Amino acid sequence: MAAPSDLAFDPWDPAFVADPYPAYARLREQGRVRYFEPTDQWLVAHHADVSALLRDRHLGRTYLHRFSHEEFGRTPPPPEHEPFHTLNDHGMLDLEPPDHTRIRRLVSKAFTPRTVDRLRPYVRELADELVAGLVAAGGGDLLRDVAEPLPVAVIAEMLGIPESDRAPLRPWSADICGMYELNPSEEAAAKAVRASVEFSDYLRDLIAERRKNPGDDLISGLIAAHDEGDRLTEQEMIATCVLLLNAGHEATVNSTVNGWWALFRHPGQLAALRADHSLVPTAVEELLRYDTPLQLFERWVLDEIEIDGQVIPRGAEIAMLFGSANHDPAVFADPSRLDLTRRDNPHISFSAGIHYCIGAPLARIELAASMTSLLERAPTLRLAAEPVRKPNFVIRGLEGLAVEVG
Repeated sequence: MAAPSDLAFDPWDPAFVADPYPAYARLREQGRVRYFEPTDQWLVAHHADVSALLRDRHLGRTYLHRFSHEEFGRTPPPPEHEPFHTLNDHGMLDLEPPDHTRIRRLVSKAFTPRTVDRLRPYVRELADELVAGLVAAGGGDLLRDVAEPLPVAVIAEMLGIPESDRAPLRPWSADICGMYELNPSEEAAAKAVRASVEFSDYLRDLIAERRKNPGDDLISGLIAAHDEGDRLTEQEMIATCVLLLNAGHEATVNSTVNGWWALFRHPGQLAALRADHSLVPTAVEELLRYDTPLQLFERWVLDEIEIDGQVIPRGAEIAMLFGSANHDPAVFADPSRLDLTRRDNPHISFSAGIHYCIGAPLARIELAASMTSLLERAPTLRLAAEPVRKPNFVIRGLEGLAVEVG
């Protein structure tokens, strides 16, 4: 599927997916908003506009709290996709107030600064164990051996998913997230539907078990809150758990491998980081900005808006380009330069507004823990083979990152 000839944006072009940032620069020069016919979306590429629209209540992650599909001028999803949409549409990321407010209030109790800070020793210990295994083996796949198991284990532990049940979590998540790409194929949709059914069935059984034998975990906490009068349906509970698992590791996994791949390509910056581990906090923020794990985030136009004189009608869809916003020279000095000492760094990799990532503090702890452990325990870590980038555009990551130690 080709992009309009005058647009730099082409999410199906492997060269664009490999490095979209030069194209974003050209897109920003073409104006503040451009219509993209292949996906029937309005592209917004500037930091100021993306930041403002994320907070604009004329937009929503859903429209079904106000309109039917027909009233909104949209075609309902195919019936065979129903299991995915039932799961997705009951998660707080795709809900608007008051449902979003009610669910987020309940979940936020597990993500208070004090609660998250208590996880710090556990996260660091787990990161050290994973890195020690990588070092003992003389290297391996940084994605498979460190980046992936760390956040999956942390969020699974929070939810109370037994260690013996965790193997399918990442494959289920990957298949469900395939539906977030632009114009997903029927094959991707079928995988997402199957994963939605299997994941939901598993969680339904686990919730039933926790009702009989509650533990010190988030699922038990949500059940207790429901019993005390905070309304949370079983479907909302299932959707919340899936969302926390998917969002709780997907960005962290990709940020880790994207970040180390960037460091290997900038040996001067990597050397500075190795010489001064106090740079880790700003390095984490800069790597989140430099190669953004979530490139695009969508909103529906609930009430007509105007951007730079362009009227965008109700029923339209806005595609906010996080990767472009994070490279906007109006906000970031020399944005194409990786600068691990960058202090003024208002990146929007965790979104903004009411849908700001509830797990951002935990993700930062995980990213800092794995980076620090690798710096301390694998000071000679080096690239073993050129990585292959995943063909996905929206969720940006690598197929793997082969490394050597010693």
